[in-house]
Amino acid sequence: MSLKILDTVVVLSDLPTHGLKRGDIGAVVEIYAPEVVEVEFVTAAGTTQAVVTLSTDQLRPVGSRDLLAVRQLDAA
Repeated sequence: MSLKILDTVVVLSDLPTHGLKRGDIGAVVEIYAPEVVEVEFVTAAGTTQAVVTLSTDQLRPVGSRDLLAVRQLDAA
């Protein structure tokens, strides 16, 4: 998968150490290698929840049939 800076992506599995769940949406903020990117995940209010380095096999691009939803973060 070829990603560019600011591409919107969906995480494919839960990442509990970062408070993320499968289906959460983030933006690519850095590309370290063709298959390694840094993704920023933010709350609906715009606060950064996590910035995580991931392999492209942990992500997929947002699709035209994806529907956005809101969930509350788990209590810390």
